[in-house]
Amino acid sequence: MSESRTRTSSGALFMAALLTTLACRTPCCANSAGAQDFQQIERGRYLAAAADCSGCHDDTRDQRPYAGGRSIPTPFGQVLAANITPDRDTGIGAWSDAEFDAAVRGGKMPSGSRLYPAMPYPYYARMSKEDVQAIRAYLNTIAPVHHDVHSNQLPFPFNIRAAMRVWDALYFKPSVFHSDPGKPESWNRGAYLVTGPGHCGACHTPKTTLGGDKNDKALQGYSVQGWFAPDITGDSRRGLGDWSPQDIVEYLKNGHNRFAGAAGPMSEEVTHGSSQMSDEDLLAIATYLKDQRGQAPQTPAVPISNPAMVSGAAIYQDLCSACHRGDGRGVPYLIPDLAGSASVASAQPTSIVRVVLNGAKTVATQEEPTAPAMPSFKWQLSDAQIAAVATYVRNSWGHAAPATTADQVRKARKKLDASSH
Repeated sequence: MSESRTRTSSGALFMAALLTTLACRTPCCANSAGAQDFQQIERGRYLAAAADCSGCHDDTRDQRPYAGGRSIPTPFGQVLAANITPDRDTGIGAWSDAEFDAAVRGGKMPSGSRLYPAMPYPYYARMSKEDVQAIRAYLNTIAPVHHDVHSNQLPFPFNIRAAMRVWDALYFKPSVFHSDPGKPESWNRGAYLVTGPGHCGACHTPKTTLGGDKNDKALQGYSVQGWFAPDITGDSRRGLGDWSPQDIVEYLKNGHNRFAGAAGPMSEEVTHGSSQMSDEDLLAIATYLKDQRGQAPQTPAVPISNPAMVSGAAIYQDLCSACHRGDGRGVPYLIPDLAGSASVASAQPTSIVRVVLNGAKTVATQEEPTAPAMPSFKWQLSDAQIAAVATYVRNSWGHAAPATTADQVRKARKKLDASSH
C-alpha cells in the first residue's frame, strides 16, 4: 500500500480513520480466529507437501501450480490429474468442505461418481478430517486457474467409472489412522505419514492384477512407471536394513546419501515432498520404516562362471568401474554405491535396465545441488550385453538375484522408445 500526504484537515482525518481501521487488522491486534486461520493454512501447506500434491497436480507445461492436466501412467492407461485450484468452473472453488473431504478421503466426486485410485484416496482415508480441511484452506489461497481437465483418458472398459464401486468393495477399507499405544510417539507419527498423506505404498507395495494393494507384502517393492520402486522395509537383503535412520533422513531431505541418489519418480517426490518436510518428521518416517519386516526370499546367486556373469564383468570393467569403482562402492553422496545398495538386487531388474538403457539424472536439492547423471548406453550395448551387465551387478558384492534376460531388456527398450515419441 502506498501512502500520500494530504494537505487538508478533512484528508488528514480520513487517513487517520483509514489507518485506525487497518491497524485493527494487523497481526498485533488480530483475534484468535485470524491467527488460527493462518496456522491452518500453514499446516495445510505443509501437509500438501507431505502428500506430494503438486507432484501430480501442477500444470508442468505452463508452470501453473495445481492447475492439473499432467498425465499419470497406470497399468490400465492414462489418467490426467485434476485442476485443484479454487477456480469455480474448472477447479474445486465451488466445492463445499464436505465435498472436498469426500473426494480426498472417500474417493467420491460431488456428482457422486467415483475417483480412480491414481488419486490415492485409499491412503488419504487414514488422514484426519482436520488435516484434510487444512489442505483445503491452503488450496483456497492458490491463484485460481481456468483449466478444464478431462481426467478420464482410460480405454474401454476401464473408462466406466461405475466399475470403481466393485474395486472399492474389494480394496478400499476407509479407516482413520489410530496410534499404536505400544509404540513410541515418533513411530506413530512415521506410521501416519507413511500410510496416510505420504502414500508410500502407492508405489512401493506390490499390486494385484486389478491394481489393489497386496497388504501382506506392504512396502516390499513394485514396478511403476517403468521403474522399480524398491523394498523400503527393514529387510537387509532387499530393503533398508543397512541404512541407518540418519541415512534415510538424508536421502529424503537431500536426495542423496552415502548409498544412493534419488532418480525417476522418486526425484520428484523428494523435490515436491520430502525435502520440504521437517527433520523430525523424516526421522519419524525412518523409525517406522526400519521397524517394518520384509519377506525377501532367499535367492541363489548366479555363479561367477556363468557366461552372462563373465561377459557382464568385462562390460562393467570397461564402462562402469571408472565411476562405480571395481568394488562397486561408488563415491558417497555423488555416485551410487552398487555394492551397498539392497535395491540393486530388487525382485525385478526394471530400474537397473532402464538406467543402463536411458541413463538417469539424480535430483538436485538445496543441500545437494550437483545432481550427478549417468549417461545412456542403449546406443552402445545390445540387449544381451545390457542383460549381462545387469546380471553381473545384481549378483556381485554379496547380492543375489535372478539373471536378467535379453528379452526383458528388449521389452524395456521398446517401451522406452515408444514413450519418447
